This record gives sequence, C-alpha cells and structure tokens, in this order.
Amino acid sequence: MTHQGAALQSYNNELVKCIEDLCTKRDELHKQILNEEEEKQKIQNDLRILSERLAKVNESLAKKIAARNEYDKTIAETEAAYMKIIESSQTLLNVLQRESSVLKDKGVPAFSNLPI
Repeated sequence: MTHQGAALQSYNNELVKCIEDLCTKRDELHKQILNEEEEKQKIQNDLRILSERLAKVNESLAKKIAARNEYDKTIAETEAAYMKIIESSQTLLNVLQRESSVLKDKGVPAFSNLPI
C-alpha cells in the first residue's frame, strides 16, 4: 500500500506542477493580451487623430485648388482681353497710318508740323 501511496503522491506532485505551469503560461499570455490591448487603443487614437488631420488637409487642399482655378480663369480672361486690346491697337495703328498716308497724299501737313 505504501507503494501505491507513493505513486499517488508522485502523480499528485506532477499534477500540481502541470497546473502551476499552465497558470504561469496563462498569466504570461494575459500580460501580452493587456499590452496588445493598450497598443490597440494607442493605435486607434493615433488613427483618429490622423483621420482628423487628413480631413483638415483635404478641406484646405480643396479650398486652395478652387482658388487656384479662379486664378487660372481670371488670368485666362485677362490674357484674352489683353490680346483683343493688342489686336485693336494694331488695327488702330494700321488705320491711323493709312489715313495719315491719305492725308499726306492730299497735302495735309502731318501732326508733328502743326503748331502747338
């Protein structure tokens, strides 16, 4: 019977040791879970902050692109109007030169010869 008691004691010791090992592994895993949950919270917070920053940058970018488009439109309209002024000036110069030539041919003195 002592032999059976010794065997039972040995099994009991092994069982207690296995349970303690499992508890230790569980505790280590629990610590890892807590650390990863904390990291997850930090990442989610960072993601929220970055999402807010992205929204602000996108809004600012949209406003600046709209303003640049207005500049482009104004510049294009101004350049087109300026080209019309240049064309009109060229036409006016041509007409003035032609009229001056006609007047000269008729013997009318040039403007530079007129008294001031």
